[in-house]
Amino acid sequence: MAVAFIGLGSNLGDRAQALRLALQKIGELPKTRVMKSSTFHETDPVGGPPQEKFLNAAAELQTELQPLELLRSLQKIEEEIGRPAAHERWGPRVIDLDLLDFDGLTLNRPGLELPHPRLHERPFVLIPLAEIAPEWRHPHADRPPTG
Repeated sequence: MAVAFIGLGSNLGDRAQALRLALQKIGELPKTRVMKSSTFHETDPVGGPPQEKFLNAAAELQTELQPLELLRSLQKIEEEIGRPAAHERWGPRVIDLDLLDFDGLTLNRPGLELPHPRLHERPFVLIPLAEIAPEWRHPHADRPPTG
């Protein structure tokens, strides 16, 4: 089984409920288990138009899904929870699920780059990630997650 890390965020509606529902749905994916999830962290939005604060979290998964299969499943969960397939980049959203890392794999394909290309620049991802995986190291920088 592969170990994957997911970033979760929400800044519309009942943010905590959206994160809980996303974690539940991720846990229901075939051949996938949520091993750990962080507490929820309120953060300021980065980029995009003026918008409300986010709740962010991170989750560690074990999965037999392939990276692209997992990404597509996460996108389907986003749509089920209320995020339209066509949406404003960095705009407000009910749910945002990002595949941050997949077994330390380096991948650059259309629609999927691993590790997540801005992972190392985002405290709203790094802080929850450090909470659940302090031993994790960025595949290209060999550095722990810090905020």
